[in-house]
Amino acid sequence: MFQTMQQCTDFIFQLKASSYKGAPLEAMKKILAALGHPERKTKFIHFAGSNGKGSTLNATREILMAHGLTVGAFTSPHLERANERMTINQQEISDEQFLSYANAVAQAVHEQLDGQFPSFFEVVTLIAFQHFAHEQINIALLETGIGGRLDATNVIIPEVSVITTISLEHTDMLGDTYALIAAEKAGIIKKGKPVIVGVENQEAQEVIRQTAQQQEAAFYQLHETFHIERLESGAFHYKGDCIISNIQPAMEGMHQQNNAALAITASQLVLGELREDAVREALQRAKWQGRFERFGTNLILDGAHNSEGTAALVQTLQQVEPAKKYYFLYAALQDKDHGISIQMMEKVASALYFTTIPMPRAASAEALAKHSTHPHTHIVEDWAKFLTEHQFAEDDLLIVTGSLYFIGEVRTFLQARGMR
Repeated sequence: MFQTMQQCTDFIFQLKASSYKGAPLEAMKKILAALGHPERKTKFIHFAGSNGKGSTLNATREILMAHGLTVGAFTSPHLERANERMTINQQEISDEQFLSYANAVAQAVHEQLDGQFPSFFEVVTLIAFQHFAHEQINIALLETGIGGRLDATNVIIPEVSVITTISLEHTDMLGDTYALIAAEKAGIIKKGKPVIVGVENQEAQEVIRQTAQQQEAAFYQLHETFHIERLESGAFHYKGDCIISNIQPAMEGMHQQNNAALAITASQLVLGELREDAVREALQRAKWQGRFERFGTNLILDGAHNSEGTAALVQTLQQVEPAKKYYFLYAALQDKDHGISIQMMEKVASALYFTTIPMPRAASAEALAKHSTHPHTHIVEDWAKFLTEHQFAEDDLLIVTGSLYFIGEVRTFLQARGMR
């Protein structure tokens, strides 16, 4: 049994791939049965998508909380510590609770799976289910890890499913076309339960629409069933089953307006009726760490970890900081299509800096830099020293981007130095 959080997290972090070789989700189902099916004791909204899951979930959480609900959330990855992944009304699970639920999982693994632990993500999902059930919350917002159909979270029957966007990522696991990836994400759609879709790629959208029809699930499509009217101020009007005008979200960029619209639609399906002022105030509070997050006037952190995310980042920069010169500090894992993202940054960058994350699956700075043809391409051996010593002019903007693991490392470093 785990005695300390350090002992517990050291063990579960190394569970990269399941040692349990049964059928997909079989380990989850066996352990959940042994735990008394905590996943059946909570109402859920289920979120899938290549980008925007976290921001949409966070906006939904703020709206539901503003209407008086006690709201659980399960998100990934964490930026600083594992407790971030499981919150209730934004309060992280305590170390004591985490340990208690982890030990319950460990006992079930020894009894049901002969000690063959499933993956890290499955273990933390099981901890979250127990936490939400024990605290008897009103609803939990659940973010998939990868895909949807075979994801560890896909053992629930949600009140509503949300699919934000589809891009070509994790192609080795999900397929190498928009249609194949969409089919995996659409696996979270359940019989008779509505699905809200922000996907704009037509090939992917059609697959999701067909899945919804097969599941007799009401289909709510952005720009079709509900709409956004964008204003020059960065605010927008929402028009769906209700109309809410002059919404000014805390998150910058048109993609964040899309995410906010998905959140409003999901909240209305759960609540039935929304208070306009509560929605406006909730979205003014709905900030999401590591997503176009500003530190001072010259530094932005953004976990644009694939080409679609990078496109949104560049679009937002040009929209809200058109007069600045852009300098990118980029680090990423090996399993991404770096070339496309780097080409997008090259088109607007004054300079590109590449560094390496201290992780086994990290892409080296040298390998990343080979994708760049920009005349001002640089390798950074020590990113912390670079952030501390590099001088930027008043009209310069440094954007730290790439892997969310990298964003977490940088964020911790900046906060330790009192930067905000």
